[in-house]
Amino acid sequence: MIFMKKGLVMCRTGMGSSMMLCIKLNKIISKNNLPMELEHDVFSGVASHNADVIIVMDDLVEEFKDTDKYVIGIKDIVDTDYMERELKKYFDQVEE
Repeated sequence: MIFMKKGLVMCRTGMGSSMMLCIKLNKIISKNNLPMELEHDVFSGVASHNADVIIVMDDLVEEFKDTDKYVIGIKDIVDTDYMERELKKYFDQVEE
């Protein structure tokens, strides 16, 4: 059994790309009935969240290399197939 996971979608500065990414991810989560709630914020707000998984554009992945957080880097904001595969990979890992 997997408990509800918290995801944090972040972008470097504004909130536009993280909001757009969050909307796309919420559709994927709903479609696949995944137990995850998402929030979005700017990179500087990461300390105020207790997320199980962090989802960022690919340029921010390196910022988390020294943490124990599971990080998903998104290369293309319109590639929902990739996003879906990465979310499923995360949940496969959590089930083990």
